[in-house]
Amino acid sequence: MAKVLVIGSGGREHALCRQFLLSPQVTQVYCAPGNAGMVADGIQLVAATAFAALADFVQQQQIDLTFVGPEMPLQQGIVDYFQTRHLLIFGPTQAAAELESSKSFAKALLQEQGIATAAYQEFTDYAAAWTYLQQQTLPQVIKANGLAAGKGVTIVKSLAQGQKVLQDLLQQHQFKTTSVIIEEFLVGEEFSCMAFVAGDQIVPLPLAQDHKAVGAGDTGANTGGMGAYSPLPQMPADLAQQAFDQVLRPTVTGMQQRQRAFNGILYAGLILTTSGIKVIEFNMRFGDPETQVVLPQLTSDFYQLLQDMLAGKKVQPTWQSPWLNLGVVVAAAGYPGAYQQGLPLPDLTHLPADLTVYYAGVAAKKQHLVSAGGRVFLVSTQAADVRTAQQKIYAALDQLPLADFNYRIDIGWHALG
Repeated sequence: MAKVLVIGSGGREHALCRQFLLSPQVTQVYCAPGNAGMVADGIQLVAATAFAALADFVQQQQIDLTFVGPEMPLQQGIVDYFQTRHLLIFGPTQAAAELESSKSFAKALLQEQGIATAAYQEFTDYAAAWTYLQQQTLPQVIKANGLAAGKGVTIVKSLAQGQKVLQDLLQQHQFKTTSVIIEEFLVGEEFSCMAFVAGDQIVPLPLAQDHKAVGAGDTGANTGGMGAYSPLPQMPADLAQQAFDQVLRPTVTGMQQRQRAFNGILYAGLILTTSGIKVIEFNMRFGDPETQVVLPQLTSDFYQLLQDMLAGKKVQPTWQSPWLNLGVVVAAAGYPGAYQQGLPLPDLTHLPADLTVYYAGVAAKKQHLVSAGGRVFLVSTQAADVRTAQQKIYAALDQLPLADFNYRIDIGWHALG
């Protein structure tokens, strides 16, 4: 029987741990560092975060597979380190993770492979960036060239706003960035396309749509994601195949040509414009909160799927149909700006049986859960359609004492016409 270690601490990792626990082969799932909300599911938390300490734990506990959730350990080379110690791990190497950690690398690969994306310019100098921005038609999109936990992107609608963003990024070095990308604002329907990758094998997951803006109607500040749903009934039936042919396959080919072949997750943030699919961004790991609505659709053995892919075997996972999954993030009031921590969570153990809670920014205080981050938990459900799923979740949330929290009341609205 197998033991698994998941690296990370958020709702994405909670979903990963739960999916591993569904495997009849898996007897124990550990999460490093995890969060206090996971414990009720029998997930064992591991305090270690340093690579050497994690590898030691894997050897001591005879862990059969390690899965990396967040981007930071990937950028720092955890996969390379585990491989030097001959430990089985699913995730891209540090060199491959640059597709996410460097937007300039990603843009160069897109151009090289002829993959459609927004027109852009890269800047390291504030004065040059500010001069360029003043010459463009607004809105424009300014991106920090590095990891920013999903918050390094701003849609600039006025020159005053753009000037402040450029000052924050290039003079104050917010997100520790030293360069920015300024690119055209694309109009269309955004969606998330994720796939398991091992060498040249690409296994797509169902499409999802994230809601980045903090406010209803996609208004307000950009966040790490306020909710998601999957699949996407309003999209063209062949959209997943188009994304595979036009984006996933040429991206993996381009990485191989650059000697950066990898095992792991390829996440393409895409937009369907009037001229077709274009790439907004790449991640080299599962999205959060998309994972919480996509991964539960897997009906075959998650653990076996990854083991087979790492062994170079062809896989054919099975997915649920025709149900739709929808999840709503509950965040601390004020997020993504200043927010209070240590807020007592309502009792979520008596929600209807067809609702699932994934914990993210939580901690334990005197045996009770309190908030310990901006995004605190996500409530998801399955239903026949978006409206039914919305009704089930919002009916439950409306009954909870959530005065100190905030959630969007329209997750899935794009699918309602």
